Amino acid sequence: QLSVLFPCPVTQADCYVSLWLPTATRERSRTKTVRNSNNPVWNETFYFRIQSQVKNVLELTVYDEDFATPDDHLLCALFDVAKLPIERTVILYFKPSPQAKEELEVEFKLEAASGPHEVIATNGVVVCRELCCLEVEVAEKMQQKSSKKELSLTVKGSFEGTQDIMLGPDGVTSPSGPTKFHYIKYAEPTLDVMLPKKRRYHPWTCKYSTETGSPVVMLNSLPMGRKTTIAEEKRFDLNVTAQSCNCSCHQDLDMRFGFNLCSEEMAFLGKRKKYVASALKNVFHLQQDLQDCEVPVVAIITTGGGLKSMTGLYGSLMGLKKLNLLDCVTYISGLSGTTWTMANLYRDAYWSQKDLDWHIGEAQKHATKCKMGCFSMDRMKYYNKQLCQRKEEGYRTSFIDLWGLMIEYLLNDGKDPHKLSEQQEALCDGQNPLPIYVSVCVRDNYSTNDFKEWVEFTPYEVGLLKYGAFVRTEHFGSEFFMGRLLKKIPESRICYLQGMWSSIFSVNLLQIWGLSHSSEDFWKRWTQDRIEEVGKK
Repeated sequence: QLSVLFPCPVTQADCYVSLWLPTATRERSRTKTVRNSNNPVWNETFYFRIQSQVKNVLELTVYDEDFATPDDHLLCALFDVAKLPIERTVILYFKPSPQAKEELEVEFKLEAASGPHEVIATNGVVVCRELCCLEVEVAEKMQQKSSKKELSLTVKGSFEGTQDIMLGPDGVTSPSGPTKFHYIKYAEPTLDVMLPKKRRYHPWTCKYSTETGSPVVMLNSLPMGRKTTIAEEKRFDLNVTAQSCNCSCHQDLDMRFGFNLCSEEMAFLGKRKKYVASALKNVFHLQQDLQDCEVPVVAIITTGGGLKSMTGLYGSLMGLKKLNLLDCVTYISGLSGTTWTMANLYRDAYWSQKDLDWHIGEAQKHATKCKMGCFSMDRMKYYNKQLCQRKEEGYRTSFIDLWGLMIEYLLNDGKDPHKLSEQQEALCDGQNPLPIYVSVCVRDNYSTNDFKEWVEFTPYEVGLLKYGAFVRTEHFGSEFFMGRLLKKIPESRICYLQGMWSSIFSVNLLQIWGLSHSSEDFWKRWTQDRIEEVGKK
């Protein structure tokens, strides 16, 4: 039961309430509109099936309906359903503020649901719900040589969304196999079917009319594993089959949920300890071998800065190599320019066990070559060809991909075919430190000061530690739904990842403007070189 009280305004309100519980359904529910009333009462009941293992927050929003302009927002309340007692009716009042006179009265009742419990997989932050797969098939009954018919199928909230089936001449359908939908089992899923248009003749009016059938099927009402006919037409039958997807534990998923290290990295640490222990024994002239529990984990953390940071990391690694300290390192982390150094070094499976002069010589050759070649006509054609190929593979291309191709030209003699997962060869015996490449994940309409998340890339996996969610490196860029890999895309070449790792995209003009006004030494730091030169003259 919903009711709301407002102070008397100049005009009467046309109020309705919107309800949204995203953990139960992807669709927003709403009441009818009570017109010309400052004390509307709806007396409508809404049912939601919730999962007690996840946090269920109900959003209640009151609007004043307006036909000419967007509806006025009057009140919004968020309520945690876990606060409700079982099998008891509770009446609660919501206000936009403690001082406000307006209030929304809502009656709640939480009941135990009948039927089987939903099986979910969660790490306490991210939730994967139970999935089902719906197969839709068209069974032709009679062939027509000239006409084409189109079916439109929609499962809202599914991975696929909307798909079309074309009925061609001579019984040819496109696609040829079953059309599949992957959907959340307990999210009140429905299949909306838009059947081909029909022309019917009405003898009383001597006219034709066009009719469109659009049956709606509640998917949870379908028997599992059995073919069901949901539409019978003159030319075809529409059959569906619902299948349950196994999701009883984390091992059934294609993503890794957790805040620990992956098994491959744990195995690497065990192998790397032998190199670190031996190096520390030689550096500190120890008489006895170190025990596993005594071996420290040492990491090199680097920052970005283009060619300057690239050359700086080469020099630092060479210095550590000459001091016999490089084998004491377990991790190397970098972003932007330092990832250029790391990506080049890890092409060699045993780079840290060799002299670095050749690698530095190659880097020097590319750093000093003319950069105008990346804007040549031949290079532009190459960029276009590579971006088109990337789009055909299933990626959504952007300027970051173009920037990655430009980095490829600046750091290589030609096309770089290497991929990040191939660097596992450089870690198989623990012979090199484990590289961690990082980038910043941002959101539209938010500055990086307000929102940013660090994404980690290793030869083993890619993910966000904040959410405890990781995917295999070779699967990065593919499409997942509820922890399952549903659309596999070829692994990106490493140049595209280098475009993502560039820190230049995490800086915006608002940050620079704020820094220039809030930091007293901003101009000093940006003009220090010029001041020293003038002073010398």
